[in-house]
Amino acid sequence: MLIKSFYPPLPPLPEVNVHHVLFGRPDQAEWPDYTIQIEEKTGRKRTYKEMVHRVDLGATALSAKVSDGGLGLSADGGEMIGLLGENSLEYFDIVLSLLKVTTPFAPISTFSTRFELVHALKLTKATRLFVDAKLLKNVLAAIDDPDVHLTSDKIYILSGPPVKGRQSFNQLIEAVKRKKLPLVPIHPAKKDTLAYLVMSSGTSGLPKAVMITHGNVICSFLQAIFAGQAAEPYSALKAQTKDLHPIAICPLPMFHSYGLHAYILRATLFPATYVILEKWNTAKYLKAIAKYRATHLTLVPSMVHALVNHPDVKTTDLSSVIAVNSGAAYLPVSLAERMGRLLGKTSEVIQGYGLSEGTIAALNRPIEGMLGMGAPPPNVTGILIPGLEARIVRDDGETDADTGEVGELWLRGCNVSPGYWNNPEANAKTFVEGGWLRTGDQFRVDEKGYFFFADRGKDTLKVSGVQVSPKEIEDVLFAHPEKLISDVTVAGVSGGRTDDEKVPRAWIVLSSAGKKKGAPAVIKALEKWHQESLSKYKWLRGGFEVVKTIPKSPTGKTMRRVLQDQYEQRAKKTKAKL
Repeated sequence: MLIKSFYPPLPPLPEVNVHHVLFGRPDQAEWPDYTIQIEEKTGRKRTYKEMVHRVDLGATALSAKVSDGGLGLSADGGEMIGLLGENSLEYFDIVLSLLKVTTPFAPISTFSTRFELVHALKLTKATRLFVDAKLLKNVLAAIDDPDVHLTSDKIYILSGPPVKGRQSFNQLIEAVKRKKLPLVPIHPAKKDTLAYLVMSSGTSGLPKAVMITHGNVICSFLQAIFAGQAAEPYSALKAQTKDLHPIAICPLPMFHSYGLHAYILRATLFPATYVILEKWNTAKYLKAIAKYRATHLTLVPSMVHALVNHPDVKTTDLSSVIAVNSGAAYLPVSLAERMGRLLGKTSEVIQGYGLSEGTIAALNRPIEGMLGMGAPPPNVTGILIPGLEARIVRDDGETDADTGEVGELWLRGCNVSPGYWNNPEANAKTFVEGGWLRTGDQFRVDEKGYFFFADRGKDTLKVSGVQVSPKEIEDVLFAHPEKLISDVTVAGVSGGRTDDEKVPRAWIVLSSAGKKKGAPAVIKALEKWHQESLSKYKWLRGGFEVVKTIPKSPTGKTMRRVLQDQYEQRAKKTKAKL
């Protein structure tokens, strides 16, 4: 059954650089020169016009001739620019500058260990890298790997204090100003021109690089506009926002799809002020809400959980907050209600569903009255955003599920990525015939067209709103130099910050070397090894369990569910006794 969006169809996408859509629109000519950004750590502020000029300078610095002090980047130069930094004005500027000169970039997680950083650099084939000064040491250690072809002379400072012998993004801009170089025009691009790569685990395996095009970003931008226009007349926030200047606190990492779009690519949708936090800190976030009188909060479920459970929340003035947007993972109804009780009666807690392979969003929660719809059920995830089609497909991978039947969500539309970067095997499994994207997530749809989240994809976990691949963790455990295990499987078990969130647990079979060492020593060794190799959110918070064999089907497929059920039953009995 083909499911179509209730929204009116989107107009044809223009064959232009996304910069034309982000800037220079007729509506922006009427905007006052407001404060668009405040960097909380440094106190730096700038207006909308100052930001636009800085991006123009950044684009000029990146594309100017080397002889003029630039980097000489061009659309046809075969470059891929790695970005490794925490949230900052410089991160914002370089993203938009690179888009303007049609040079693709690859945001890399600042939580990356050396192992993960090596993988990211190999995967993206980054030709240059801009890195925060405080993270430079990690990068220099990673490029020692023989499979990484990034050289030290192609590494620049993105943000932070100057580093002797290395150019910084700010220094490149200062050279443009000093030499009074003419500002470069917007470089041409088409719908299928690569804009950036973003890391995603997909539905299984090691992190993959999702290709997002200029057309994908334009489509996503238009989807947000059309959805907002349809909802605005029916929103309870309409009266509150009539003469209100929105203020958003920005803790989500800009290297993540959600933060990249919420704080950078959609920052020019309408006049608003963005208070940029370097990274998430619950206490500092609460203080920022009160200090800046924040009106809009963009969060992931684990952040919502941290807020409602923090001791300072009861004494923090949240009266300015009119909307909370939660994304990146499913927000349980009970958690949304707890957040809502902390806010005013007319405030809204909004959630949606999206994934990197779909640029950012796929489903949003409708408002009663919009598109002729009634009041949505309290546990609904949402409806299809403009320009999207969907199928709910049974486990056979071919037939469509009936109304109310759970199956895998497939999506098709102009925001769907063309595929993974240099990964035909993964593309064949995820981007299938007919232009469909297999999300790996389980949903059901009722007779009214409402989508209900049913279960996370069979393998991939979501921890703190970030995808975690069990296979990646398994590969790291297998890679222990002492070869302590002969088999392993990793799967999610209860114990996360929310009822929905699962944490990874490993079931291991000891090898001959492992048996000689003894189970307790093996667990201790693997604990240390995987924590050194993986980011903290990928750690095995569910623990280790030594088993004689890993249960498998006749075809050799690991039966994770058997182990998960056994663990949950034991945990339930233990909890009952307590």
